[in-house]
Amino acid sequence: MYPLIKKALFAFEAEKAHELSIAFLKLAGNSPIKCVMQKWLACPQGVPKMVMGIPFKNPIGLAAGADKNGEAINGFAAMGFGFIEVGTVTPLAQDGNPRPRQFRVLEAEGIINRNGFNNHGVDQLVENVKKARFDGTLGINIGKNTFTSVENGKSDYIFCLNKVYNYADYITINISSPNSPGLRQLQYGEALDDLLAGIKARQQELAIQYNKYVPLAVKIAPDLTEAELVQIADTLRRHKMDGVIATNTTISRDSVQGFMHAEQQGGLSGKPLQHKSTEIIARLYQELKGEIPIIGSGGIDSVENGQEKIAAGAELLQLYSGLIYHGPALIKQLVQQIK
Repeated sequence: MYPLIKKALFAFEAEKAHELSIAFLKLAGNSPIKCVMQKWLACPQGVPKMVMGIPFKNPIGLAAGADKNGEAINGFAAMGFGFIEVGTVTPLAQDGNPRPRQFRVLEAEGIINRNGFNNHGVDQLVENVKKARFDGTLGINIGKNTFTSVENGKSDYIFCLNKVYNYADYITINISSPNSPGLRQLQYGEALDDLLAGIKARQQELAIQYNKYVPLAVKIAPDLTEAELVQIADTLRRHKMDGVIATNTTISRDSVQGFMHAEQQGGLSGKPLQHKSTEIIARLYQELKGEIPIIGSGGIDSVENGQEKIAAGAELLQLYSGLIYHGPALIKQLVQQIK
């Protein structure tokens, strides 16, 4: 049935199709339709894993960006995901960049977006998370408001950390979106050191306050040089971060040159990112040597390339663009076969 659904959705521009999908999943997740979806999709339970000190029902998750405001957690849960990551969320609501800001690169099964952290703000996300009935692992991805300077960015991350700590199973620090001006500067040198030191210190205080330890993961870009990747790995290790997500979207257009919409600004995801993200995972694993678990994200559209990321060093996998192009059957295949 998904080819028909896909054809209908692809008749709309990309962001409108996404909004319609979220609206349906929000409705379905809070009605008897959820049971019908679960029976229709018949996704198996999968193989449980323990990563970052917390349990995952299976190693297949939904990447951040799909459900920015946590509106459709129950609907996505019906698809069989072992974990769901919502966000990226910022302290205050913001509109993001002007529309249109999402573009399909159909020939390459890619998507370019320059959303710019459009979301309803952290308070609204928390209210939605409180209402959700998901028995898997929930991650919350946090960022800074666009109008907050890079120099003051740490305060935004700590603000969000305070708000979401008691409602997340793990929290992701997004410093790698190419669509928020200056954000990627936080991946380097003293800026990264200062950010992680501040966040880690606050994590320890919150762990005492709530009497529970919520792991912190950092999401990195695929467009890092060898030296930058080595430095980031060292910084993650020194600050005892709990996980790393590799990778966010890419600003490279090498794999989509000449295709419609390839010239659009923003981050490219989907199949064109597939090998690039796997290479980053493999190199990161060489540096981290298993000390910090890696969550693999970027261009997963089959069991074969999902296995490639696992073989490269990832312990968990996240989908987004692959779900758009291949539908819920992809989740079922991955849950059945990825260990």
